[in-house]
Amino acid sequence: MYPTRALLLAALAIAATACGESAKLPFAAGVGTHPQLPPPNTSLIPTINIARAVGWPAAGKPVTANGLTVNAFAGGLDHPRWLYVLPNGDVLVAETNAPARPEDGKGIKGWVMKWVLNKVGAGVPSANRITLLRDADGDGMAETRTVFVEGLNSPFGMALLGNDFYVANTDALVRFRYTQGETRIAGPGTKVLDLPAGPINHHWTKNLLASPDGTRLYVTVGSNSNVAENGMEQEVGRAAIWEVDPERGSHRIYATGLRNPNGLAWEPHSGALWTVVNERDELGSDLVPDYLTSVVDGGFYGWPYSYFGQHRDERVQPHRHDLIATARVPDYALGSHTAPLGLVFSDAAVWTAPFDSGVFIGQHGSWNRNPPSGYRVVFVPFRGGKPHGEPIDVLTGFLSSDGEAYGRPAGVALDQRSALLIADDVGNTVWHVTASTAPAGAGLHRQRRRQAENLTQTMGKSSHEHDHHR
Repeated sequence: MYPTRALLLAALAIAATACGESAKLPFAAGVGTHPQLPPPNTSLIPTINIARAVGWPAAGKPVTANGLTVNAFAGGLDHPRWLYVLPNGDVLVAETNAPARPEDGKGIKGWVMKWVLNKVGAGVPSANRITLLRDADGDGMAETRTVFVEGLNSPFGMALLGNDFYVANTDALVRFRYTQGETRIAGPGTKVLDLPAGPINHHWTKNLLASPDGTRLYVTVGSNSNVAENGMEQEVGRAAIWEVDPERGSHRIYATGLRNPNGLAWEPHSGALWTVVNERDELGSDLVPDYLTSVVDGGFYGWPYSYFGQHRDERVQPHRHDLIATARVPDYALGSHTAPLGLVFSDAAVWTAPFDSGVFIGQHGSWNRNPPSGYRVVFVPFRGGKPHGEPIDVLTGFLSSDGEAYGRPAGVALDQRSALLIADDVGNTVWHVTASTAPAGAGLHRQRRRQAENLTQTMGKSSHEHDHHR
């Protein structure tokens, strides 16, 4: 229990920061390929502007862009955070939350952060399961709901290679035997390799993406702090994307300097790997823009020493001028503190303009920006394999007129018919979004796309034919 004086100081800090520092630039200034980066505005306690989680009112739902419709694919879930679609169309949802982290943020600042998490709806225990949702008749609503895997440890990313179903727990990559069509995995999982965790485990989510040929898995591992204030010894293997050989249980670091990468996707034309990254806090409402970027093998993206390329963070000592000089500039800024999580490329044969070429991104929403940012699903148009133009709102209305949170979008995915699915971990709902009209030939394209995905799964299966690991 913290002393009364410490609690009083924390309360005063909350009151002061909630109404003190605020954005000086319009939100759009921090968006795009060349965002404005004003001087830092630092303080002992970061700006706190919390959207209290209240959930959706009866019959409430997000607001769609023109030409789109939304309905609840499934409701009544327990903190649904991440999504994965199996080849037969079954939708998997990770019902998950943070694990116990006894050493994460001690002292007054730690107490404040725990208070923030409770208020935004993230302080509840983790259900530690993956639930299967099946929409057999294709009406955009799941009729079947079963527990697919349980007894996990803050699960997040999922991937299927042949008959091997992989789950990224917060502390380990595990593998289960899967047979297509089954609604529950009964057998025990096998650990493939450990992932960075421990008693701090500041960014606990670990996402997964399979390589196109099914031989590798890419794993996101966020930093163990805001800007390495716990010491670089706590950051070994973190703020990075790992490339994993699941057959051998080995890995190498693919890219570094990514404070908290989450969504991963392959750009459909170039084949490049893309991710969205949550950048650092406590530099004010106008810094630092979260971002969308392509990821190159061996690339360094600045954290903790610099941001958005070579803009040095003076809080991090000693400076690493050698690393800062190599820091890559992200492709596209998404605005400060928007907290992008989910990432998926659209299907050009199913989605009409302006949603026919680009990425859907779930923005979980700010807690430390005044006014708030995020709390929406956006679409970033692409041209020639790169972001081009302004982001377009897809789903809004997650905040009430009083600034309370009805929901918070997290993971996104395309279902078997290329409809957009969004995991809403405050509204405890998976939302289903479709275009009002589809391009001619969309049905044939969906069939061909599914055939290609099944081929990838088969390639993964061929690389895992021997069962010595089971």
